[in-house]
Amino acid sequence: MLEALGRHGNFGEDYVRTLASAAGLLVRAYSLERDGIDLGIRFPGRVNGVASPGIEVQIRAWPDPREAPSAAEWDFTGITEVQFNRIAGDDFTIPRYLVLVRVPPEIGEYAEFRTDGMLFRHLAYYWSGRDEAPVGEPSPERHRSVRVPVANVLTVRSLRALVCSVQPQDGSVA
Repeated sequence: MLEALGRHGNFGEDYVRTLASAAGLLVRAYSLERDGIDLGIRFPGRVNGVASPGIEVQIRAWPDPREAPSAAEWDFTGITEVQFNRIAGDDFTIPRYLVLVRVPPEIGEYAEFRTDGMLFRHLAYYWSGRDEAPVGEPSPERHRSVRVPVANVLTVRSLRALVCSVQPQDGSVA
């Protein structure tokens, strides 16, 4: 059986894959995580004159956050400065996002089966580092705080909007 950290990480990736599948998107896993990216997600077609638009995501599973979010954001400190730099800045050819998947601490709470379907726990949130400056002389030992908006819930609708470069009109859950 996988250790807790591995289970959380697998669940986080599977959560994002499930949303992408429901959105009709293509998912690509990288053979090595050398660039800090877990998955590439693409639209299979053309949107606004662009063929196969896509994004790349770094996924972090976050078991049982110690604090509730502030009124507007989660304070996530689970990435190092080096990891932060792999998604910060506006010079990537493919937009990059941090996807924060809140997971229950116990494996038996990941999903609940009902007569009408299955419920995944908990929600996932996305954050763009596009407007953030990379850290000068980053350290793999120092962690960087990221303020992830509570309104940025990753849903089928919002994921498709991110991939197709059309921002959701609001932060509502779809």
